Amino acid sequence: MSEALPDGVVTLPLPVCIALCRELPRAADLDAAMRRVESVRQALLGDGLLTVNHVQPPAEGGANDTIELQRIWSSRPGDYPVAGRKTKTLTDWTRQLLLRGEVFVGEGPAVLAQVFDDHRRIQSMGLQAIVNVPLLRQDGRCFATFNVLGARTHWRAEECAQIELLAALARPCVALHDARLRAEALAA
Repeated sequence: MSEALPDGVVTLPLPVCIALCRELPRAADLDAAMRRVESVRQALLGDGLLTVNHVQPPAEGGANDTIELQRIWSSRPGDYPVAGRKTKTLTDWTRQLLLRGEVFVGEGPAVLAQVFDDHRRIQSMGLQAIVNVPLLRQDGRCFATFNVLGARTHWRAEECAQIELLAALARPCVALHDARLRAEALAA
């Protein structure tokens, strides 16, 4: 049975649609694609932060209950550099986003403090809400996360849908990068 879709309309300006449809397929690499996605994110949602994290899940059958994240793209590399790593334990957030592959919407300083170790840094940048979108392989496993933080304390449903759409459009470029990372790991 499919999940019921919410009522409402989500729009993207025509120039944004044209630019994304024409430029993303021609992006030379992840950085070029994400720069385009970030310019659209800024136009739609204003000031904020966009990062993409590669997910290294716990080994199957192992006793390890941690998940490794590595940042592979950042709109603010001075604050959140590419190649930054985080180790996450199994929490409600990691189970929802990384294991079940469900979008996480976190709003307000209290939620950020509950979920993220770096919540003080996030808040010092004026950011108060996040939408984490899992990027999934065909088998349903999360291989990356598309993370948008904003200055607002509350996301409108339309904004969440726009973020999910941008994540879906970025997914092929991130998937290619993921495939390269996995090939390099096998070769090592």
